Amino acid sequence: MAWSTPSQSGSAGNTVHSRLKQQILNLELLPGTALSEKETSAVFQTSRTPVRESFVRLAQEGLVIVLPQRGTQVSLIDSELVEEGRFMREQLEKAVIRLACEHFPEEMLTSLDTNLDMQLECINKQDNLRMFELDEAFHRTLFEGCRKLGTWAVIQQMNYHLNRSRRLWLFADQNWSPLYEQHKEMVESIRKRQPDQAESVMRKHLNLGLSNMSVLKAKYPNYIK
Repeated sequence: MAWSTPSQSGSAGNTVHSRLKQQILNLELLPGTALSEKETSAVFQTSRTPVRESFVRLAQEGLVIVLPQRGTQVSLIDSELVEEGRFMREQLEKAVIRLACEHFPEEMLTSLDTNLDMQLECINKQDNLRMFELDEAFHRTLFEGCRKLGTWAVIQQMNYHLNRSRRLWLFADQNWSPLYEQHKEMVESIRKRQPDQAESVMRKHLNLGLSNMSVLKAKYPNYIK
């Protein structure tokens, strides 16, 4: 397939970037994996130009690094950026769940209930990718119900390293029941309009990653810096 015009090249670049980004975030491409323009071009059946453009965008997002004389590789999970992303989420999500305790649409509560049911199914099936997606959807629904989706979008821009560490943890530790129980407590606190309790659970929930990181560093030293 030939990409002969700027618009075609841009479209191909967006496709390559989107797919590579998803593979990195899902840990299909592990930290430290070498990336070749030639091989990636062959996989996506495109020229090297959109691939090169995709690598540049991924580098700007901190998901790949370009090493002189060594080429491009998937970046290691940066523990400092993990903590920074966690800190931002904690501050904003504590505020949002307090808002939710003041007013939260009934249809959004129903969405959270449905999400919890699906989390239970994932726990039974040990589907870590789906569990991560449901976790993300649960928190996004909190922001949506409080009409703060713009804030959620900002959080996502800081969450790339945090999300990779979360995915790695779901893979490393198959006991996801504590996550489910904390989510369930949040919903109960919203229903009962208990902002202090909701904030307390959210704080504990988002601080799980602090202890998780030390475990992950020990278990996957080649993936984390």
